[in-house]
Amino acid sequence: MGYPATIERLIQELIKLPGIGRRSAERIVFHLLNNSPKEEVSLLSQRLSELRERVRLCRRCHNLSEQEECPICLNLKRNRGLLCVVERPNDVTSIEKTGTFNGLYHVLLGSIAPLEGKGPDDLKIDSLIQRIKEENIQEVIIATDSDTEGETTALYLTKLLKPFEVRITRIGLGLPVGSNLEYADSATLSKALESRRAV
Repeated sequence: MGYPATIERLIQELIKLPGIGRRSAERIVFHLLNNSPKEEVSLLSQRLSELRERVRLCRRCHNLSEQEECPICLNLKRNRGLLCVVERPNDVTSIEKTGTFNGLYHVLLGSIAPLEGKGPDDLKIDSLIQRIKEENIQEVIIATDSDTEGETTALYLTKLLKPFEVRITRIGLGLPVGSNLEYADSATLSKALESRRAV
């Protein structure tokens, strides 16, 4: 005999999350049922609702924000001539944790992945071009992942940005081939940013 329908439905929803299999989903559900006070479960539900209601993409860089523009874009003390292009909002967080980068970001919201049906038009490339034209960007650091999709995206961006009067660099040493930025430690990311190379 299986679980009651309410439990099974929640398990099925949790399985949709990355890194959560059926056994993990079952453990989470039974933890919520047996070990969490009703108030904590209600608070979790409220926080999940707030997540979708309050968090949006920054209109300028596409990072996560609770306002129209994220705190990084609003910070006038940052180097506004230096723009780091990343695939995901979590990459911004990873680089920020290093404490070594003081420029701005542009989040593509993905990478070119033909096997998944994702091309350049599916990314935030048009707004990147617009920023380069309108803002006083002097250097673009391409900090996409070192996997096939990230390298393809970096190559595409390099060719696309060549006509603009902007220095184009790629993050350097320290990141293993095929790795994701979000999993790199702060020291490795700092070194990769410092050792960026012209492309």
